[in-house]
Amino acid sequence: MDLFDDLDAAHNLLPKDGVVNYYGKLLPAKQADDYFACLMQSIAWENDQALIYGKLILTKRKVAWYGDKKFEYTYSNTTKHALPWTAELLELKALVEQRTGEKFNSCLLNLYHDGEEGMAWHSDAEKDLKKNGAIGSLSFGAERKFAFKHKVSQEIVSLVLAHGSLLVMKGTTQSHWLHRLPPSKRISAARINLTFRSIDR
Repeated sequence: MDLFDDLDAAHNLLPKDGVVNYYGKLLPAKQADDYFACLMQSIAWENDQALIYGKLILTKRKVAWYGDKKFEYTYSNTTKHALPWTAELLELKALVEQRTGEKFNSCLLNLYHDGEEGMAWHSDAEKDLKKNGAIGSLSFGAERKFAFKHKVSQEIVSLVLAHGSLLVMKGTTQSHWLHRLPPSKRISAARINLTFRSIDR
């Protein structure tokens, strides 16, 4: 099932066992372009790390972790410490909170340099995160396909995330669904993804 950005944000994209709302483009194109350029330059990007079978692997994808305080966040057997918010991240957090009615205290950012970089099937269910809390995903740059797969039925739901658009996952989504950003050799432009989260401590 493919879904596109003309959907009403109140509509749940998932048929069962979770809630995903797509708000479409939150920002005009010029403003989204400006934020994209600023984030590329101002964020403390680092290659992501994963400990796999005792070996530390560096990914091409880059990440950064910001928050209200020096939160620790552990995933893929590595731990990160949050940096203080930048002015631009606080602006974007306020925009997402105002639009969704949710509150967030941290943000994990991802930088994909082109379509060959993606994310495999996974769920964001780390113990540091608020259980069943909302995750607001704000996208800038190249439009990319994003997909969900039910852990039991294997049903797949997918959509294209536009430049300057917002997607929110909440409720029991992480318990019942996996999600991924599939690679695409056709895409040569970069994408930045901001995932606003709530650390529960």
